[in-house]
Amino acid sequence: MDYEKTLAGLCALPGPSGFEGQAARAALELLRPLVDEAFLDRMGSVVGVRRCGREGAKKVLLDAHLDEIGFLITGHEEGFLRFAPLGGVDPRMLPDRELTILTQPPVVGVVSCLPPHIQSREDMDQSVAIQDLYLDAGLDQETAQARIPVGTPAVYRAGCAPLGDKLLCGKALDDRACFAILLDALERLRDRQLDVDLYVLGSTQEETHSTGAIAAAYGIAPDCCVAVDVTHGDSPDASKDKTFPLGGGPVIGLGPNCTRWMARRLERKAEELGLDVQLEVMAGSSGTNGWPMQISREGIATAVLSLPLRYMHTPIETVHRDDLDYTAQLLAAFLEGLGEEAEAL
Repeated sequence: MDYEKTLAGLCALPGPSGFEGQAARAALELLRPLVDEAFLDRMGSVVGVRRCGREGAKKVLLDAHLDEIGFLITGHEEGFLRFAPLGGVDPRMLPDRELTILTQPPVVGVVSCLPPHIQSREDMDQSVAIQDLYLDAGLDQETAQARIPVGTPAVYRAGCAPLGDKLLCGKALDDRACFAILLDALERLRDRQLDVDLYVLGSTQEETHSTGAIAAAYGIAPDCCVAVDVTHGDSPDASKDKTFPLGGGPVIGLGPNCTRWMARRLERKAEELGLDVQLEVMAGSSGTNGWPMQISREGIATAVLSLPLRYMHTPIETVHRDDLDYTAQLLAAFLEGLGEEAEAL
């Protein structure tokens, strides 16, 4: 797969949690040629189905969410815009950022920041609170109220581009990079016979309440699922025991949210392929859609497979091309012959 091209297209589209329409429609068209059936469900999530043709075959669900963190306009003050976060936004990242406000047509706004020349030392030492920030869209009060009503969403103004020879950097790589991995795995399996019915989900609203995955898991009622999401990549200022090197390979989750036989199968397939993998201990919730999907209906066997990503929840999220490729390889190998092991469920 040409990850650079695919992600440049997907990540350029806005899709804040609850407002994923543009990104979901593009993802649907990318998925459609690789499955027997593809559609948008009632939550706006993308669903693809590839059937194996066996009566009573086990159902396997692969999930990667399509939404990104974002913002909602909450009020107007003298033409400036107040806003609230959609998802986990660090307010320290916001001053002087450009946002795209999703009106028709879109409007660019910049997040307020006081120059150091007119800040006191006390002001400079204080933490930033999102309620103290505002957006400047260059509009007067009357025009701002008319063009940008309360409830209008916004996202970081950024795309996805190469960073050096091996990295890709941009917004919404959490988790559209992993949706691209699902597409790559499907391409690798195009001419292979599976022994399970495969459901591929590009879920909505993971960054808020995982509602897209909750609804889809209930409706599909899979026998097992794999949540494919990002985990924290390494950087010089980050704790080594809480981050994973970019280029070090996919990360397999271990813990109560991760069904043991599925994690073992991922480890075994990686060894057969000669792929380096990393292990992440998840002592409680995995912080992914794997958590709510695991307890859908009577319970679903669940694996969590993660992609190392630097600078999570910023407009400069960064991933390694090799990790994308290796994760797709591992996922494809995991799916081949899975029905035999899943029959024990």
